[in-house]
Amino acid sequence: MRRIKELLAQGQVVRMFGVGQLLSPKLIEIIGEHGDFDALWLDVEHAGIGMKEIELATLAAKAYGMDHFVRLPATDYASIMRPLEAGAGGVMVSMVRSPEEAEQAVRWAKFWPRGERGMNGGNRDGRFGLTPIGEYAAHANAETFVGIQIETASAIASVAEIAAIPDVDLLFVGPADISQVLGVPGEFEHPRCLETIEKIARACADAGKPWGIVPRGGEYAERMRGWGCRMFVLGFDIHAVHAGIRAAKERYGPFFPTR
Repeated sequence: MRRIKELLAQGQVVRMFGVGQLLSPKLIEIIGEHGDFDALWLDVEHAGIGMKEIELATLAAKAYGMDHFVRLPATDYASIMRPLEAGAGGVMVSMVRSPEEAEQAVRWAKFWPRGERGMNGGNRDGRFGLTPIGEYAAHANAETFVGIQIETASAIASVAEIAAIPDVDLLFVGPADISQVLGVPGEFEHPRCLETIEKIARACADAGKPWGIVPRGGEYAERMRGWGCRMFVLGFDIHAVHAGIRAAKERYGPFFPTR
């Protein structure tokens, strides 16, 4: 699947739903039945999702035409290669600190001539050996999505160089981490935070690359869209559960007296 890359190439918005803490195939089916989400954000970094869970998640997502990628810190080659062989459509690499680290992540995700990913073809991404090796490598190189998160001080300082790296498909902003790096944790609309996001947006525009964000609400998301943002994580599993519990308590208010 390459829905993310196709939508970005067309300049359209990619609507993501994040799953991690409550990940299950049935949850993904429910998201799919609601429709309208283009892709899934599978959070390995903070939720500790295993390979078997990634495999089942990608199967459930595929049934509903949803693309997917795994968010993770690229601590070593296997951390990128294994999710791809399990069926993930790409990776979102967190805590990148330099253009060199971003380049290495791309090389781990791509086969020759762009990268140095080990050749197998016997897993889900190669149709368990049914796809000829040459075709498998070319297909993976063309379709595998690689996103780079800009959330460290050194990545912010070198954002233009990171944006210019070939085969980096998108840069991604996390307002919480940006606010922490800038010494104003949680103050998402602090002038320093907004100025930094504008800097990232300009670097992406100059490099002809799209960028994404976890928005802080509808008005915030519209402002980011006006700045050129094209990927939005518009829902998370735990937020959806909290919203549902709050809605149930409001619906049956007399049964939940204010403490």
